[in-house]
Amino acid sequence: MEKVEKKISRFLQFPLQAHVLADVHRVRIEIAERFDRLDGSARQLEQRLGSMNNGGGGEGWWLQEAVNKMEEEDRFEGSLAKMGMESGKRKVKDMILDRDDLVVIGINGLGGSGKTTLAREICRDDEVQSYFNKRILFLTVSQSPNVEQLRQEIRGFLSRSKLNGSSDITPLWPLRYNNNTATPSLVVLDDVWSPAVLQQLIFKVPDCKTLVVSRMKFQPTVIDSTYELELLREEDAISLFCHAAFGTTSIPPGSDENLIKHIVEKCKGLPLALKVIGASLRDQPEMYWRGANNRLSRAQPICDSHEIELLNRMKISIDYLNEKVRNCFLDLGCFPEDKTMPLDVLINIWTELHDIDEEETFAIIHELSDKNLLTLVRDARGGDMYGSNYEISVCQHDVLRDLAIHISSVESVNQRSRLVMARRENGLPKEWKRNVDQPFLAKIVSIYTGEMRETDWDKLEFPKAEVLILNFDSNKYFLPPFIKNMPKLRALVLINYNTKTAELLNLSVLGKSSNLRSLWFEKVTIPQLPKMILPFTNLEKISLLLCKINFKDESQLDLSHLFPKLSHLTMDHCIEMTKLPSSICQVKTLKVLSVTNCESLEELPIDLGKLIFLEILRVYACPKLKTLPCGIKNLVWLDYIDVSQCVNLECLNEEIGGCVSLKEIDMRECPRIKRLPRSIKWLRSLRRVICDEEVSWQWNEMGKELPGLCVKVPDQSFGLEWLNE
Repeated sequence: MEKVEKKISRFLQFPLQAHVLADVHRVRIEIAERFDRLDGSARQLEQRLGSMNNGGGGEGWWLQEAVNKMEEEDRFEGSLAKMGMESGKRKVKDMILDRDDLVVIGINGLGGSGKTTLAREICRDDEVQSYFNKRILFLTVSQSPNVEQLRQEIRGFLSRSKLNGSSDITPLWPLRYNNNTATPSLVVLDDVWSPAVLQQLIFKVPDCKTLVVSRMKFQPTVIDSTYELELLREEDAISLFCHAAFGTTSIPPGSDENLIKHIVEKCKGLPLALKVIGASLRDQPEMYWRGANNRLSRAQPICDSHEIELLNRMKISIDYLNEKVRNCFLDLGCFPEDKTMPLDVLINIWTELHDIDEEETFAIIHELSDKNLLTLVRDARGGDMYGSNYEISVCQHDVLRDLAIHISSVESVNQRSRLVMARRENGLPKEWKRNVDQPFLAKIVSIYTGEMRETDWDKLEFPKAEVLILNFDSNKYFLPPFIKNMPKLRALVLINYNTKTAELLNLSVLGKSSNLRSLWFEKVTIPQLPKMILPFTNLEKISLLLCKINFKDESQLDLSHLFPKLSHLTMDHCIEMTKLPSSICQVKTLKVLSVTNCESLEELPIDLGKLIFLEILRVYACPKLKTLPCGIKNLVWLDYIDVSQCVNLECLNEEIGGCVSLKEIDMRECPRIKRLPRSIKWLRSLRRVICDEEVSWQWNEMGKELPGLCVKVPDQSFGLEWLNE
């Protein structure tokens, strides 16, 4: 009777809270839950991604394909959520909403069985959202968690919930809760591997429930009740497989029904296997299907103790890729689990490693995405998506990453072409240390550690290494001395996952990397450049994200001497940088300059016009920037300029009329620009302008003198800050 009363009470509350604003609520939930896709509507995506035609190397065709696929996935998402999931969703919801005695609830199942999908479907359920008043925190834990960082996030979330969202200040823990004021909260911990870690992340406070998603089944002393995820029934499995293989939800007429059902049966109801294997067979001849069926039949059954056999089954999809695409898929295993990979990082690595151009890298990414072997996402760092690849990232299901590492680890450790630390460790793996007497022949080396001091590095030799990926989690990091033993090193990726910016030591070791062509640094402090190294004679691309850069003493700083071949310079979220060094204007080879989300940047160099070969200029989201330098008139090859979200920019200079090659201007959210300069009538190559409605009429008037000009007023964008309320 008590359960019935509770349901009735909740039903009476729910219509008032949800049905009245049903349409708005549904849109917000859909936006919030684009965990594995680019957010927003397909039309907004087309606007944003389409503009990358000017400034991205001709990859617009591929991005349009990505948009088309997004539209298709959106149409199918509603039915996908119901495939074999309604029963499990109902059971887990009952545990969460109706059982006061259950505080910690688990979802358990095989890798690739849809555990995370089920958890996300529960989080966006209207009834669950209403019950918790949208106070839901979704965290991915992974095999290499930063436990203290996760604990801080949970503490802050619970503190805001306790205070009904009235404060952003996280008080010291533990908090003293009053049962009369605490707000119901739900914490979702996805991809949990360790009971010890789990126990540190469970905060048993009034009106807070925890949902734990894991391949492991934890003891009842840790989790009050666990739902074991059921695999898809035959009908649902066929529907999901057919969507991946044919783009329909049923077996097409004229197809070999028995063959299809036999292949589906071998996938054993695992959604990931159905999607990956189905996509690999799309548009293939019947003999190809029969060959895949024979190989699947030779594999051992998939069961709880045979997850390796799941990898062997999905390996069939990889074996059928051409060699170049297959190698690119295997490269994805070199990045940490449950982390997004900026698109620019992949481009930098693949162009150097596989001798392909940017356009071919986009074709490969499209093929891997089309075969469900990776997923496009929007980078959580935010910022505008116009014309920049690093704000578009890819992610990969952890089972697919396991598959890539499994295939790459067949050879002995010294002979592997990819040497990868599968998860974060305190130091280098023991297997590596046991084999230091011989050189490692890997072309890609990927390391993931905590803080590393000089004494923590062993003497390793990598005579063939062309790519070095250094992932770490600390506020101090000593670059490995063995970099000097990498004579072929061409791309270096350095990413800090700590909450604080790391002090970078031993940067001078890069001075002997004469073949280095690409640098990607994230969340580190860059010391004074003149004192650190000799010139990078072949370096073409530098990307600095969330970095602290010391440009205070630039009297001896000569960037044209340090980087004589630099063509791409990106600085994003370097919030303490107030100005660029004037010597940057001497780097005549520079084609792309991107300085974005730099809130302290006050001005651009007055001699910017000396960059006569500059093609792309991005300075969006720099709120203190008031003017563009007069020398901009000399940028005769400038193709694209983005000053969006520069809220204090007072005008487009009259000198902008000298940019005769300019094809696109993005000036949205620049409220202080009220009038356009007369000189824009000389921009005969201008084809597209994105601006606010207040100045759009002036552009439309000017369009009479600029044939072919398209003026677009973007829809107002909304942030997701309300998710943290």
